[in-house]
Amino acid sequence: MIHAKVGFVVYGVHKDGLKDPMGDLFIDYGIIERSKQVLRDSGLELVENDLIVATKEEAKEVILPLAKDDSVDCLVLFSGTWVWSSHMIAAIREFAKTGKGIVIWTHPGSQGWRTVGGLVLKAALSEIGIKHRFVYGAAEDKEDVDKVVDYCQASAVKNRINMKTMAAFGGRGMGQTCGVADASQWMKSFGIDIDTRDTTELIRTAHEVTEEELKETYAALSDRFAEPIPEDDVAERSVRLYIALKKVMKKYNFDFYAIQSFPGLADDYTATCFAQSMMLDDGVPTATLRDFNTALTSIIMMYLSNDPIYYGDFQSIDKKNSEIKIIGDGAVPPSLGNARGAHFAQHGISTEGGAGGLAVEVVCKSGEGVLSRVCRVDGKFKLIVVRCTVYEPSEDELEARRRECGIPFWPHAFVKVHGDIDLLLQHWDNEYACLGYGEQLYDQIQAFGELTDMEVVAL
Repeated sequence: MIHAKVGFVVYGVHKDGLKDPMGDLFIDYGIIERSKQVLRDSGLELVENDLIVATKEEAKEVILPLAKDDSVDCLVLFSGTWVWSSHMIAAIREFAKTGKGIVIWTHPGSQGWRTVGGLVLKAALSEIGIKHRFVYGAAEDKEDVDKVVDYCQASAVKNRINMKTMAAFGGRGMGQTCGVADASQWMKSFGIDIDTRDTTELIRTAHEVTEEELKETYAALSDRFAEPIPEDDVAERSVRLYIALKKVMKKYNFDFYAIQSFPGLADDYTATCFAQSMMLDDGVPTATLRDFNTALTSIIMMYLSNDPIYYGDFQSIDKKNSEIKIIGDGAVPPSLGNARGAHFAQHGISTEGGAGGLAVEVVCKSGEGVLSRVCRVDGKFKLIVVRCTVYEPSEDELEARRRECGIPFWPHAFVKVHGDIDLLLQHWDNEYACLGYGEQLYDQIQAFGELTDMEVVAL
């Protein structure tokens, strides 16, 4: 999980010790300090300034350096008291040009005229079309504080993926129409460049992996599984591909990737299941079948979650009980396994890769999280998200539940959806579901969609 770096700016004209007619300070410094601290406690890094902004010169002095600092992800404007919005707006406009998020946070209460200062600045930003989030809530109100934090975290994702590179290895996987990408649209919407490579370099690099590199990798992987890695040619090719992927990603400074998997590599060298599993476990956002929409969803969720992301098929849906089985084709981060741990299996389907390959066998651990999906409808991005609970069937029923799909050794996640299943199915585009752990994902993913002008469907 990333932690947003936030410029925290207090504004108001009644400052520098000015008191109201009752003899009380207009600026309540205790509220300011409590508000800062609750953001720190929520994991944000604050860039602070002791100057309370009131004039145009002060706004330039405080806000413009934040606009020029690439490490700052978001701007929080905290209402200290009434302000002349015309003194703030030009500097805020300059910050807005960076594309980073802006939050106006107003602590409730009659003392100090904070509400007036918040609303007049909100109106100014709306008047000239500056995207922002307005939050009216106390530092002691977790729900309102989360609205600030969620927007800052989403803005951090938007900022961190800007000027990154997505690698596309091979062609379209299994003839998928959905999941293809318009490279110009990705650049315009997210600042991400898409760079295409053939899979031949991966195969050549895999062949060049040394015995010493293999030995080191086998040793490093041993702690992630509940059993030793099989000692056969199929397993070795799978490990070699994993090493090759890391090398090629580093060689070209790629940040994320989508890979064809089949046809291609899975026939010519090895199925990609194991390599995909390990790259996800390493925290590298990726997708199989060169599905760019899954890759983008993986990027968003990986940045916002403490756990790796699992993507797999919506293999079976029980509408009556709002339950879904997510079964991937042998690819899953081993660290998501339940108490049984992660085990090894074979890819197992010759029609989807004659070369075979190592797969990861896991039953995903219990926990709260979300299912999410970025898709395109008539060329426009849409983001779907729904809360869910991952559960583990009892030992008495587990094996029978896994045999139902005919491929029991592939990774399974048993998920109960907290939303309208029929509505979910109407909006969902693609057979893949992306599963992320962490209740905070639900609101933060929506905030990312809001920041990037996607249609957001939250169920």
